[in-house]
Order: sequence, then C-alpha cells, then structure tokens
Amino acid sequence: MLLRQLEYFVTVARERHFARAAEACYVSQPALSTAIAKLERELDVTLIHRGQNFEGLTPEGERLVVWAKRLLAEHDGLKAEAAAMRTGISGTLRLGIGPTVSTTSALPVAAFCGLHPLAKVAISSRLSSPELLRQLHDFELDAAIAHFGPDDRAGLEVVPLYKEHYVLLVSGDQLAPGARTITWTEAAQLPLALLMPHMRFRQFIDKAFADNGVVAVPQIETDSVASLYSHVATGTWASVVPHTWLRAIPATGANRAVRLVEPETTAQISIAIHAGSSSVAARAFVNVAAGAALDKEFDLQRSDYVADLGRA
Repeated sequence: MLLRQLEYFVTVARERHFARAAEACYVSQPALSTAIAKLERELDVTLIHRGQNFEGLTPEGERLVVWAKRLLAEHDGLKAEAAAMRTGISGTLRLGIGPTVSTTSALPVAAFCGLHPLAKVAISSRLSSPELLRQLHDFELDAAIAHFGPDDRAGLEVVPLYKEHYVLLVSGDQLAPGARTITWTEAAQLPLALLMPHMRFRQFIDKAFADNGVVAVPQIETDSVASLYSHVATGTWASVVPHTWLRAIPATGANRAVRLVEPETTAQISIAIHAGSSSVAARAFVNVAAGAALDKEFDLQRSDYVADLGRA
C-alpha cells in the first residue's frame, strides 16, 4: 500500500468525481483509477461504487476513508516534526474560527507567529459550526476556535480559552443616554439586527431570550458581526454582540454598548485539535493560546467599557 494510493482515494471521496480528482492530484484519470483499484485489491474490499461516473463510496469506503485521512495526516505530521527538529516549526497551520471569534483569534495567532516566525497561518472564518467540526474531523483543519458543546468533543482535545459576555449595541435615542444595563426582556422589544438562526452564537442569544419568556424577532439577519455594527450605526436597529468585539471595533460616535442583565449570560470559547493525532504546529498553537490568559485580557477590556458607561 502506497501513500499515493490513499491520497487518490481521499481526493476522489472529496471531489466525488474521478476527472476532478485526477486533476487535483496532477495525474491522468486512468492512472488514478488504476491506483485505487490496486488499493481495493490489497484491502480486499470495494471502496467506490462505479458506473459510468462516480456513484459514491461503499459502506466500507465510508469507514476506510476516515483511516486514510488519518494516515495521511500522520504522515504530514511526521514530516513537520522532522522539519521542526531541524529549523523550528514551519509550514502552514490551518485554523478554523467561528464568526464571533474572528477578531479575538488575532491575539494567540500573533503570539504563535512571534514564537515561530517560519510558520504561516491560514484562517477560515466563515464556517458554520457543523462545517467547522467536519473539516476538523476530516483533517482539513489543524485547529479550531469556537463554541464547542458536549456533543462536539468526540475525537477532539478541547481546551477552554475565555468566556464570551453579551452586550447590546445601540445608537441614536433607542435608550436613555445614561442607561448602563438592559434586561433581555427589554431588549426583545427593540428593532433588532441579529446573526443568522443557524449560527451557534445566535442560538445562545435565542435561548437567553427564551429563558426570560420572550422571543426576539429581528428585522435584519446576517452572517457577519461587522455587518451588525454597520446596521446599528444607522440608528434604526440595535444588536447583541460579544463583548470581545469592543476591543477590535470600539463603540464610538453614536454607537454605545450596554450590558445585558437578568441574567448576565456567558458562553465558553475553546480551542480544539485532534486528540492523539494533531500536528506539531497545532499542539504548539494550543500551548500558546492556552497560555495567553485571554479570559483576563478580555475581562480587563470589559471593565474598561463598563467604566466608560459609568462616566457617560
């Protein structure tokens, strides 16, 4: 069995098309098909349903493609480990992040690159939670920073980083100038712009409203926190954003942040890597991120904006 055969098999499973897979592997389609057929003979199983075109993986193929991805990832990890011994960590760390943590991830990334100047980081920030988990399990990502629930942790090593607090972002005269807090029940009565319903952060928000016996019905829904800021700036809508975004995009001008209370709700943000088969770069990044004291960093920033509200 050759690694090349596993690579061809994994690529066909990903592309679901023999010609596209051959193009991605820089080989002819007959060469790719021959290599996969040889792999099937060696394993004594049929991996792919074949007709005139690709018709999907067999049940055996669905199970064995997971092993193939793991073996290829281990091979890449072996090469990266050897390179790290020679020259330090290099190559590219593939990092997936949830949309609400797209600004906070800059802190551990900066620390990681400072310690490992030969390394590069490729960040995917527009992934849904299911897609982020899929890519992590399929070894398409080395690490991910997001909300991870109890059902998300199988096969992963998950390390807590910080807790997200929720604030109401408003502008104009929607609230009295001196208001420092607002309840979830009161916030539900405002014209709202919120993240899309399928997004994990929005689901936390909806639960917080529901726990107070109210339902928020936003007029605007988007998949971008930056878009929420722009809609609030018009003075027409309010929104709920993570308090960490106030570090990257402070509430300036007409915009201001007000703490959401009764209750003051939080959500845990963590970093996840493959359990037992992660790359040397992924483990180094976890060590950097866990040591960055992000909870303390963002709690200090949160104290700053609360103090600013007190001076308003």
